[in-house]
Formats: sequence, C-alpha cells, structure tokens
Amino acid sequence: MFPIVSKEVLAPTVSKFLIKAPLVAKKRKAGNFVIIRIMEFGERIPLTIVDSNVAEGTITLIVQAIGKTTKLLCSMNAGDSILDVVGPLGNPTPIEDHGAVACVGGGVGTAELYPIAKALKNAGNRIFTIIGGRSKELVILESEMQVCSDQVFVTTDDGSYGQKGIVTDPLRQLLSDPQKGIKAVYAIGPLPMMRAVANLTKEFGVHTLVSLNAIMVDGTGMCGGCRVTIDGKMKFACVDGPEFDAHQVDFDELILRNRSYVDFERTSVEKFSALQASAQEGAR
Repeated sequence: MFPIVSKEVLAPTVSKFLIKAPLVAKKRKAGNFVIIRIMEFGERIPLTIVDSNVAEGTITLIVQAIGKTTKLLCSMNAGDSILDVVGPLGNPTPIEDHGAVACVGGGVGTAELYPIAKALKNAGNRIFTIIGGRSKELVILESEMQVCSDQVFVTTDDGSYGQKGIVTDPLRQLLSDPQKGIKAVYAIGPLPMMRAVANLTKEFGVHTLVSLNAIMVDGTGMCGGCRVTIDGKMKFACVDGPEFDAHQVDFDELILRNRSYVDFERTSVEKFSALQASAQEGAR
C-alpha cells in the first residue's frame, strides 16, 4: 500500500497528491510516469511524476478528475492509501542545452510540463513558458513555473485571465522574434493542442517534442494499448516514449484511437456518480 501523505485542491477538478513511494522517488527523472491501481479490481491508469522528495520518500502527482478512476482518486484524502504505484516508467525526457526553449502546457498538461521545464532550466536554457486553460480557475502551477522560467505567458479560452486565446498565439509571437532565439519546443496537453503546436513549429522548422498520454494499461509494452504511429512506424508510448518528435506523430490516427473508449468511459462515470449519490443519500 502507498499512503497519501497530503492532498491539495488546485482547481475545481484538479488535486495535487504527495504519495509515499520511496523507491520511485529515488529513481524518477523528468518525464517518467507511474501506473497506479487504487483497488484490487480497479483499472490501471498512467500519471506523470510531477516531482519527488528523496529525503521524505514522496512523489507528487497532479490529477484531473475526468474518468471514474481519477474521480475516485480525487475523492481520497490524506491518510488513505493506493494499492499499487508502479514506476518510474517510460524514458526520461531528453534534456539538452538548446539555448532558448519554449515550454507549452495546456490544462493539466502543465503539471507534466513542470518537471521538464525545471530540468531544462538546470541544463542552462532560457525558458519561455506558455500556460493555457479554459478559464482562470483552471490555470495551474503559474507561480511554480515563474520560478523556473525567464518569462511566463498565460492564455485562457474565455479571456478571464491572461491573454484571451489559445497557446499557439503567444507561441507564434515567440517563434517570430529572432531576439528570443527559440531552438526547441516542449508541449504537453490535449491532443488537438499538441497537434496545433506541431503544425505551427513545423512552419518555423523548430524541433518539437510532445508527450503522448495515450491509452495505457500495463505501462510495459506488453498490452499494446498505447500504439502510436511515429514517422510511419508503430511505436508504444509507454516504452518508446512518452516523448516523441511532434513532426513525426500521426495525430489524426491517435485522436481517433483515443475516442475508441469514450462510450465505455461515459457509462463507467455515470455508474460511479450514481453510486456516489446513493452513498451520500444513505449517509443522511
């Protein structure tokens, strides 16, 4: 069992957890993830390791309550325990001194981008970070990103905070400014967002890496659930990635594949919500 040491609500649907997992904390690097299972008959889901504290033996996970398992996890609190935490998995993010880098995070993807931005800063890069969210309350880790960035831009779809628009708006401005000298882009967020970033950076010929949060089950490449097409070849996001050259990713195929289980996920969430409502009614 892996105890939840603390929980902090970052946004209405987003929570930050400190999990006691000393062996994972000791080995993790930027870009690694874990596969967790909350209970014996629960599903396995991948979560990027946002941070770790070797001395305290903890890892940081930031979770958005979307599906049944993430909703269940976000209903848990300090003192509760998770049955399985397996990792660190995946390949560490390639960290180089490019000179100047743009880090682009969309929604909860900002949490996955944070350890990468820190590692890139420590490698000597100037960091220009762009954080996007649907609204102000869904913009996360801005202050943390300020610490490891030379400049931070915030966009919101509804204009409730920062610049109204999408992340590719300030990214285009950065790429168009020769004084910024952006030599690489790291982008993490919803698939349509990463596809838009890839299309933009391809215009400028700037090397771009994206993290593919595809469907994963075991995280070891055996199930084949996270197949992705990279430069016309089949790869597995869990063992060959999760980072890939954005200009080689078949995003159209990946978006279609990620929609395969939408109906099943909706049914699962509806059943879980009904059970929660029934339990709350019984507690009255």
